[in-house]
Amino acid sequence: MSADKIMVQEIMTKDVLTIKPGEDVEKAARLLLERGVSGMPVVDDEGKVVGILSEGDLVSREKTVRPPVFGEILGAVFYLESPQKFFDELKRTVSREVKELMTARVYTARPENTLQEVSTLMVEKNINRVPVVDEEGRLLGILTRQDILRALHREEEKKKGS
Repeated sequence: MSADKIMVQEIMTKDVLTIKPGEDVEKAARLLLERGVSGMPVVDDEGKVVGILSEGDLVSREKTVRPPVFGEILGAVFYLESPQKFFDELKRTVSREVKELMTARVYTARPENTLQEVSTLMVEKNINRVPVVDEEGRLLGILTRQDILRALHREEEKKKGS
C-alpha cells in the first residue's frame, strides 16, 4: 500500500492532548512537557478546533521585541517595518492565556483524506501537526510527522516481508 492509499483515519492519533483558549499559558507548557508532545489543538467547549499551540509559540514569548525602524522627513514619520507586527509581537511576550498565544490559522484534515494529501499539506505549509476534524470542525484526532513516518516505515517493512 502506498501513501496515496493510506487514509488518515487509519493512522491518526485519537487520544489527543487539547487545551481551552482561556487556559493559562503556563499550564499549557506544563502539559506539553508532561506528555512529551510539541504541540496541541486548542478547542472550544463544543470540541471545535479554534487554534493550535506549539512549543514554538511558547518559545516566542521569550523573544526580544524590537520597535519598528522608521524615518522622519519634514516632521512626518515613515515606518520601514510594520508597526502592527511590533504590537503583535509585544502582545505575545506578555500573553497569559492560550488564546493570546495560539496560532488561530489552523490547517485541518478529514478522516477520509489520504496520507499523501496531508503530507503534501504539511510540507507546503511547513507545519508539524494537522488536527483531524469532522464536518462541523470538531476534533477527531491528530496526524503528526511522527505518525506519517511510522506508517511509511510499517509499509516498507511489509514490502520487505512479502
